Amino acid sequence: MAKRKRIINPEVINRYIKEGRGQGIASEYKPWLLIQDVPSLGLATRIKGWKTRRVHHLHSNLELNYFYVLEWSSIVCDIREQYPLLPLEETLAIAEQSGIPHPKHPKTQEPIVMTTDFCVTVRQKIGVVEQIRTVKYAQDLQSERTLQKLDIERQYWQSRGIDWKIVTENEISEALVRNVEWLHPYLVVENLSPLSASEIRRIETALTLRIVKHNQSLARIAADCDDKLGLSPGICLTVARHLLANRKWLIDMNKPIQPSEPLVLLANLLEQSHQGLEGVG
Repeated sequence: MAKRKRIINPEVINRYIKEGRGQGIASEYKPWLLIQDVPSLGLATRIKGWKTRRVHHLHSNLELNYFYVLEWSSIVCDIREQYPLLPLEETLAIAEQSGIPHPKHPKTQEPIVMTTDFCVTVRQKIGVVEQIRTVKYAQDLQSERTLQKLDIERQYWQSRGIDWKIVTENEISEALVRNVEWLHPYLVVENLSPLSASEIRRIETALTLRIVKHNQSLARIAADCDDKLGLSPGICLTVARHLLANRKWLIDMNKPIQPSEPLVLLANLLEQSHQGLEGVG
């Protein structure tokens, strides 16, 4: 899709605010910047979130990778991307006090509203708290201008007492990212159409029994189950992805899932499976 020519001025900023951009939570949140608004670094992606049930706008490969990490985290309950640092006057004041040029639109030279990559709501013992995470490639942190803009962002969130950190590709597990990417479309039953909930349970029983008892590749076990249950090829592997996405099968997600190899279940699930499947043929 062609990018919009985004001319930023006070009128546009006011229009964005009236549209509700940067406001709301969970499914009601609207990012300040949509992917069609700005040039992207690498892959720009729209993806429906597990946690929010809304479409997220991610502007780079690195943002997408970190999004997958947040989606898998059991303590993250909301993800808001492209979160605006408003009011604009506040970041302008921080920039002036720090002797740092505030980001401006390259054509109009009007100051722009800065954004944080992710505002994340996290469950903790004290309740839910917000954390701010900015994702940057490690090499970009060598840029003095990048560090200047990050310092404005840091001071903005520090004044609010909100935890702010930079995440680089070095802190992101590539295996976890690729695993979640592989599982992501299969969380909800609706995406397994035309399978019914009872059919999925029947397939789950057959698959789990074979995963526990046989040291065969996931692909081989899934194909055998397709044959034995009279299903179209690929159905059981799809259900396997659904079970993994929903943590019905617990595995080490920091190790790559290889369908051509056996799937190694964690010990606690292995024991439960043996107990629950005794006598099942």
